[in-house]
Amino acid sequence: MRSLSRWGFTAAAVVGLMGSTLAHAQEPTGSAFGPGEQAQYRVRYLGLTAGTATVTVGAPMTQWGQSVWPIVSTAKSDDLVGVYPIKSRFVSYWNAGSQRVAGSDLHSEENRKRRRQRIQLTADGAGAKVIKQKESDAPRESEHTLPEGTMDVAGATFALRGQELAVGRSYSYPVFTGSKQFTMSATVEGRETVTTPAGARDTFKVRVHTDFGGKLESKRDMVAYLSADAHHVPVRIEADFALGTVVAELTDYKPGRVVAVARADNSVD
Repeated sequence: MRSLSRWGFTAAAVVGLMGSTLAHAQEPTGSAFGPGEQAQYRVRYLGLTAGTATVTVGAPMTQWGQSVWPIVSTAKSDDLVGVYPIKSRFVSYWNAGSQRVAGSDLHSEENRKRRRQRIQLTADGAGAKVIKQKESDAPRESEHTLPEGTMDVAGATFALRGQELAVGRSYSYPVFTGSKQFTMSATVEGRETVTTPAGARDTFKVRVHTDFGGKLESKRDMVAYLSADAHHVPVRIEADFALGTVVAELTDYKPGRVVAVARADNSVD
């Protein structure tokens, strides 16, 4: 039962991982999302409905001197599942001009024990400062050198959505979780019609290979389905972790407003 109650950590990661590997070395083709967008998901764990997850693009704000859109991912366990409740809130600070993330904040509560993590990335994504804290313990800081262009999984997901996806094309991206850095890879395998509680949608089927460890170590590649329209909304994901099998399905979607953004030149002289 303890492993069942840990679904919340996995659910938040699953929603953030949907398509997260597909944004590397491609120029965005348009505005696929904007402030006000919200996607809601039903999460099933070991075949049972375990809870819900929501991803919302917030209003523009300033973080670490950058103009960003906060991408807020929340997960909450169902009251009937597990021994104790799980809540998690992950905020990725998306810089629409540079098509990168400035960093992130994680707040999680499991069995009334709280954990926090803040990641502040350098402008080029080649370095990060991480601050971790558990309950009343003193914060622990660390510095990390990373491959240029590194993002968190949620930020990379949104970078994907501005790309032109094509069947047969493979992609890769450096990802940093706050403790581990690795390259994720993915291949668009085909097109399929997928039916979820939000209705039937034409989607791209994407096979995703990760290198997570611990609870998120994959027994096999994940399969993600992204809508084939201009929004590339994550519609469904199927993941078989060491912790158990998780399926997230879209239940409701509200598009955000279209925002004209001056794109920064990320090229290096």
